[in-house]
Amino acid sequence: MQPDFWNDKRPAGVPLDIDMTAFTSVVDVFERSCKKFADRPAFSNLGITLTYAQLDRYSAAFAGYLQQHTTLVPGDRVAVQMPNVLQYPIAVFGALRAGLVVVNTNPLYTSREMRHQFKSAGIRALVFLNMFGQRVQEVVADTEIDYLIEAKMGDLMPTLKGWVTNLVVDKVKKLVPSYHLPQAIPFKTVLEQGAGHTLQPQQVRLDDIAVLQYTGGTTGLPKGAMLTHGNLVANMQQIRGCLSQHAEDGLPLLKEGQEIMVAPLPLYHIYAFTANCMCMMVTGNHNILITNPRDIKGFIKELKNWRFSAFLGLNTLFVALMDHPDFKTLDFSSLKLTNSGGTALVKATAERWEKLTGCRIVEGYGLTETSPVASANPYGGHARLGTVGMPVPGTLMKVINDDGAELGLGERGELCVKGPQVMKGYWKNPEATAEVLDAEGWFKTGDIAVIDPDGFVRIVDRKKDLIIVSGFNVYPNEIEDIVMAHPKVANCAVIGVPDERTGEAVKLFVVPRAGGVSVEELKAYCKDNFTGYKVPKQIVVRDSLPMTPVGKILRRELRDTA
Repeated sequence: MQPDFWNDKRPAGVPLDIDMTAFTSVVDVFERSCKKFADRPAFSNLGITLTYAQLDRYSAAFAGYLQQHTTLVPGDRVAVQMPNVLQYPIAVFGALRAGLVVVNTNPLYTSREMRHQFKSAGIRALVFLNMFGQRVQEVVADTEIDYLIEAKMGDLMPTLKGWVTNLVVDKVKKLVPSYHLPQAIPFKTVLEQGAGHTLQPQQVRLDDIAVLQYTGGTTGLPKGAMLTHGNLVANMQQIRGCLSQHAEDGLPLLKEGQEIMVAPLPLYHIYAFTANCMCMMVTGNHNILITNPRDIKGFIKELKNWRFSAFLGLNTLFVALMDHPDFKTLDFSSLKLTNSGGTALVKATAERWEKLTGCRIVEGYGLTETSPVASANPYGGHARLGTVGMPVPGTLMKVINDDGAELGLGERGELCVKGPQVMKGYWKNPEATAEVLDAEGWFKTGDIAVIDPDGFVRIVDRKKDLIIVSGFNVYPNEIEDIVMAHPKVANCAVIGVPDERTGEAVKLFVVPRAGGVSVEELKAYCKDNFTGYKVPKQIVVRDSLPMTPVGKILRRELRDTA
């Protein structure tokens, strides 16, 4: 589409472009916001609230420790493996202020998945919550990790409360499997020792990598998307631009420094990372971190404490909340914004949410490689259900055919995105980068879309065999590669099947070797090797798989029969 195609289609208040000269780095955004909103709350979790000034102080201490007590140098990679707890933003912004590259790591990764990511990224330091210490112990010797920083749930609480919390988590709830990592430095010690050092500011440019965000690869193993300071700063401003849409009173929908945002999605996932950890920085808003959103009763109990105005979620979570009887007792009078992303929003879910809360869910679209937001629906009555909205400010979209030729409005083709939020490329993988990024900066998404004449974009199919389970990408090749290593498996194939709760679920077909294999054996094997959302929900043992004459498994045929 022509660059000016969307200009007259955006709602009032949303800019056409963003100013890429406004900030010099993510650190610049962070430090300016900490000054501007110093007394405002930044993050709340488990009964503790950090103001922007405290976040500034703690992250500076964390950075000071890394600069003075380690041999880490700017550009080195630090992995952060934690759920939504206050230590997460302190570690992330602290590492960035020390000039380091953050690698987000799913705390639920198996040791096999951790090993691959840590070795691929060349991780030199790891910040982890003690609940995951046992797995860290299993993998650390196989990696280049020199420094371990161990966080505990009670670290930022008053001394006695923190001690009791840690005791309950460990001894009563038994959530900390035993491990032995004598070289690990306690998170509290890092903050105490770092507080005595003056932070040495680093010269960071927009083109420098800020985050290595791992995403599943079509060829099996996950690849690290290199997201620069410029990519993240752009996406923060693009989201901010969308939130500048005028409400009925002619003022921006969200007021800077005044909103309370609920953050139940994991910050290590790019969707919440940008929206709740990065974007709220530039707008000075208050994030309520939900550590365990699967505990719906506890989640609703926490929501009762706040007059929240913005909510970030996905289909699975909306359904689980609405199915709980206590949900309708919440105060929704301040809720102005509910955003859905990560996976397709079901129409019935959206209608039910609006009826219960009085707030319409709007859907957007993005990928790890686009930092992640590429398009967003306008808010309120301007939204169009069943679409992913329009490209965010400063972003272009087009659809192409198999030969790479651009198609017209209303035609189906592969969606391509171009904008300042598109990644630099895949870490140490120029071949994979060249497959998806062309010389002009167009990124091929692998999704089949239609651009309607009114500017709204609809995702209609997927070009690749990607499966999306509760917003997480699952690549069939990765599952198949590991299942094929089972001694009793002769052949296998993986597809995605519709699932009411998670959007899609993983279905595994297995052809056993001569002695046979049971579904129970396969289930146990998968549980040992995959994070929960990757574990096949359905396993079918059969005599053969449909194949092409050259021996390629026909997943589409399996999908048709499933």
